[in-house]
Amino acid sequence: MESDRVNDYYWYWLCNIPGIGRTKMNLLLDEYGDAKHVYQSELSTYNAPYGISTRDIERMNESKKDKKIYEEFCALNDSGITFIHKQSDNYPSRLKNISDAPVGLYMRGRCVDDDAITVAIIGARSCSEYGRQAAYELGRSFAYMGIQVVSGMALGIDAAGQRGCVDGGGLSVAVLGCGVDVCYPRENIELYSRLEDTGGIISEYLPHSKPCKGAFPERNRIISGLSDVVIVVEARKRSGSLITVDQALEQGKDIMAVPGRISDPLSAGCNELIKLGAMIITCADDIRQIDAVRQWVEQRASLEKNNFKTEETQCWNDFEKDYLDNSDINLLASEKNMVYSTTNLYPKDIDTIIKETGLDIAVVSQRLFELQLQGAIKEVGKNSYVRCSI
Repeated sequence: MESDRVNDYYWYWLCNIPGIGRTKMNLLLDEYGDAKHVYQSELSTYNAPYGISTRDIERMNESKKDKKIYEEFCALNDSGITFIHKQSDNYPSRLKNISDAPVGLYMRGRCVDDDAITVAIIGARSCSEYGRQAAYELGRSFAYMGIQVVSGMALGIDAAGQRGCVDGGGLSVAVLGCGVDVCYPRENIELYSRLEDTGGIISEYLPHSKPCKGAFPERNRIISGLSDVVIVVEARKRSGSLITVDQALEQGKDIMAVPGRISDPLSAGCNELIKLGAMIITCADDIRQIDAVRQWVEQRASLEKNNFKTEETQCWNDFEKDYLDNSDINLLASEKNMVYSTTNLYPKDIDTIIKETGLDIAVVSQRLFELQLQGAIKEVGKNSYVRCSI
């Protein structure tokens, strides 16, 4: 094996010693610095770090002779699975900042981009249609804004938010409470396949590991750890989503919640979070309440405007050439052009377009309809529109 590959094996070995969990792994890493030096150490009951028992030492020595660990490591690439660890170049930087970061991760596809804003969309499995639609629209709108979405691919809110992001062409990553090669729940097999192709699936559990009850609260700290903002869409007062919120607060993350009816048990958790200080979110643009997010969105918009100004001008010229006959030109210049010029890469609602153009609602509605038919814009939410590339 090449040197990097050998180093990766040391970390893989450390993560797969029977009976050695994350706490003991970190004790060993604190003492020896990295997995290679843990592997090469000659541990005994006389020099072992406090908390490492005689039985732990026996297990470590036995595992060095276990060919199965090496064979499983070599088989990862053939399975389309990447193993990364705390010292890997592509280990997520956000996770390095949490106290109980996973020592190793298994990944299919890719992980979140460290340089882009990432939000977690979480909530009830048995959600309402209102909650499902809200999560989907948030996920899709975030995709248009270049914001990444991470969640647990659970039924209900999690899956809806991630599906919206994928449908919007964005990057979404699922954190599983089982092996990355195990689709759980099976009802989400289509979403699983799409995430594998266009986003990522990660887990700290060995491939082939079946889902178990205790794994899900554990994986929630990774969901919040990968995120800049945690958004709760629907949650009962004692929802598991609130465990993720607690972990997010400990990690210093911002919390947002979608409000619901005061009589609806599915919204009791969200409404309580809002009472306790969580920011209200009713559309994707509300995320700009957070200074760091607003600055990132504005910088990205400015960069895209500069990078694509020439391209957008050419798109508009092509649009005129391909879709308009001579009798339409004057109308375009006075009405369609006005409506089209107000749209951009981010969703804009019809009320804002009316205000910016000064046109009557009936005229704006008609021109928006025509522009959609001609492929110049598309509707991404109820009465919200974005510009398309022609």
